[in-house]
Formats: sequence, C-alpha cells, structure tokens
Amino acid sequence: MFNKILIANRGEIAVRIIRTCRDMGIISVAVFSEADRESLHVQIADESICIGKAHAKDSYLDMDRIISAALATGAQAIHPGFGFLSENPKFAQKCREHGIVFIGPNHTSMEKMGDKIQARLTALSAGVPITPGSQGEVKTFEQAAHVGEMIGYPLMIKASAGGGGRGIRKVESKETLKDLFLSAKNEAEAAFGDGRLYIEKCIESPRHVEVQILADSHGNIVHLYDRDCTVQRRNQKILEEAPSSYISDETREKMGRCAVSIAKACGYVNAGTVEFLVDKDRNFYFCEMNTRIQVEHPVTEAIVGIDLIEWQIRVAAQEQLSFSQEDVRICGHAMECRINAEDSSKNFAPCPGTILEMHQPGGIGVRVDSGVYQGYTIPPFYDNMIAKLIVTGSSREQCIIRMKRAITEYLFYGIKTNIDFQIAILSSEKFQKGEYGTDLCSELLGDYIE
Repeated sequence: MFNKILIANRGEIAVRIIRTCRDMGIISVAVFSEADRESLHVQIADESICIGKAHAKDSYLDMDRIISAALATGAQAIHPGFGFLSENPKFAQKCREHGIVFIGPNHTSMEKMGDKIQARLTALSAGVPITPGSQGEVKTFEQAAHVGEMIGYPLMIKASAGGGGRGIRKVESKETLKDLFLSAKNEAEAAFGDGRLYIEKCIESPRHVEVQILADSHGNIVHLYDRDCTVQRRNQKILEEAPSSYISDETREKMGRCAVSIAKACGYVNAGTVEFLVDKDRNFYFCEMNTRIQVEHPVTEAIVGIDLIEWQIRVAAQEQLSFSQEDVRICGHAMECRINAEDSSKNFAPCPGTILEMHQPGGIGVRVDSGVYQGYTIPPFYDNMIAKLIVTGSSREQCIIRMKRAITEYLFYGIKTNIDFQIAILSSEKFQKGEYGTDLCSELLGDYIE
C-alpha cells in the first residue's frame, strides 16, 4: 500500500479523496493554483504544494508541473479525481514513465474507450447493444446521407473525441444534414483537434442510466449496479439517483452483465462507468464509458456500502477485490443534488464571489461533500459546482421527501446557487412519478434555461 498520494485536483473531489486517504492511514498531498491557496482541500491535506497560476492550463492541466510536484514530495501515486487530467492517456502514461502509479486504468484502455467510435466497436464485439448508426467514422456528407437513409431521422451527429456536449448536432431531416454535419466537424476540430464524426439514431427523450464497475489486476470484475442520471441541463447532469426506478430488475441484471463484458473487452482495471441510453420501450443501448470516478459516485456508495475511492486506491496498489458479484447487494435508495454557484435569474450564469454566511444541511440519511466554507471566495476560473448533497432512504419516495427537507436547510449569503431550481425539479409531478426524460429541465423552465 502507498504511504503518500498526491491528489491532482481541487474542490470537493479533492476533499473527498483526502478523507479516504486519512481513513486508510495514507499521507495526502494537495496541489493548488495561486487562486486556490485558501481552498479547503489545501487546508485539510497533510501536505500541499503550489503548481502554478490561476488558469487551469497553467496549473491543474500542466502535466509536467504535477509530475514534478509528486516527485518533489515523494508521492508514490497520483489520484486524478474527475475532470482535468483524469481521462488523459498521455498523463497516465507519463506517470508510469516516472515511476508514479496512476490511480485509474492504463493508457491503452483509456485511449480505446475515450475514442467513441472505437468504444462503439468494442461494445459491438462484446455483444452489447448499440444504437443503430454508422459502424465507424463518417468522413463525408455523402456517407452521412447514406447512413441517414438507412436509420431514418431524427439522427445524432457526434464527435468521436467529444465531451461536454461539444461536437454534437441533432438532425431532424436530410435538408439540414449537410450544414449540421459541417458545423459539428468544425466544432470538433476546434475543441478537440479531432474532427472525426459518427452517426447514430436519435432516441427521443431517453433515460440516461449508467453502471458502475470495479476491476482489479487479477482478472476480477464486478458491477455495483446502476445510477439514473437523466436529469440534465445543457447535457450536464445535475441530479442523480440509485438505483434507477425506470428499469426492471431483469434489465438491471442484464445491463450490469453488459457493463462487465465491455470492461473485459478493453482490459479495464480500476473504477469505471458504462453509460447507456434507455428508450420508451425500456430497450437499452451502449452510449460511452467514463474511465474515471464519476461526480455522482456517492449514490452508488450509499446503496452498496462500498467506498469507491478506497477501492480505486487498493486496486492501483495491486490488491485483489475482497468481494464477488454475489456479495454486492442493493440496500435502499440514494439521491444526489449538485449545488452550483450560479444565478438562476440570469440564465444560470456562474456566480463566483465570497460566501459571507453559510449553513449546510444535516440529520439522518444526509451526506454533504463540499469544497467550500464560510468566508471562502469562490474563484471564477473553474467549474462552479461547490458541493454535492446526498440523501439515503428506504425508498425513492423517502429520498425525495428527505432531499426536499435537507436542501431547504442550506443557507448561503454572498453568492447565488441553483438550490431553487433543484427544489423545482424535486417538486415536479413528472419527477416524483418517475415519468420523465432528458428534456425534463427544458419542460420545467422552457426558454428560461436555454
């Protein structure tokens, strides 16, 4: 087991990882930019080291500075958290070249599953259902038109290297295909330096259900069941729950087996998430694989009683999973609301600033993963998620009631948050009945949030 781990991240996920390191008796090293000198993760870590200026490209995205920090502090491993360099195969490889363990999958698996065209082919080879569409890259408009004729409209054009909703276009008819194909290609080239595109059938108002997997280096792979991440705004998840109330137990087991099959097909080791789209007839299709810990991992921890960060570390230290698939059981229900510093009245614009006063929720069945404190100044340079509120209960209905109770206990003065919008979601009849798709947020507030 490692004696010292460097956390190549910031905010609440850095705090989360530091806490598990403390529980395991491992020394934690926080890295920080000049803008994050007073951040919570810096204050609670055993050691800390500045890695550059405020902008992420000069600090949290600078591979050489992070590697140098690990070497300077004697850290044996690096945990990347999520975002930043967490899914960068070059960083994973660079860590290993310097004798530092990257707490995540190897660079080969990351490359294979990070390329969405290759990921679709991997899923297909593993016998996992994928959405109808192109088998590989669609290079020209003529090829795109041919695929459109085969699968019908509407369809989705997607960037192979895509992420964050960029390089994606919904095409309603052949008449708009050419312009949207070209704009998606241009955006993908500008955003990722990779203009490769593929096409798949558009599933209208789908459910977004993902499966958590854990795999060790001894050939053991288990799934930890599913999370429903359908509530999204601008293709960004804002409320998640586990397990999904939309699928049957039979589908749940089948989806879990498919996730394990994909992990085996790409030689995956460590924690990962296989994402699926589920249509109105409850058919599911492989969407993509995230080769890192997810923001919403606490809801899975809550229903299966397993610390995912701990097992990421143990697997990276070559330990074998101490449990089998038969040992993993779902207990109760869990729900998470992402608390963002943003102004709902101004089209959800980011709202950096100083938290003058603050009170966080508590009570039975309530967990808060937070990276802020009273008096802290939220910098304008990074993602505006400042906390995650997680509740557990014996049922989905109890979780909704408990979440509404807990989230209204929050008090923030000095900044704006999305708490009012989260309450609107929780109060929605469609959400409470579980009868909604990825367009729920648009339906709630219409053009107000677009």
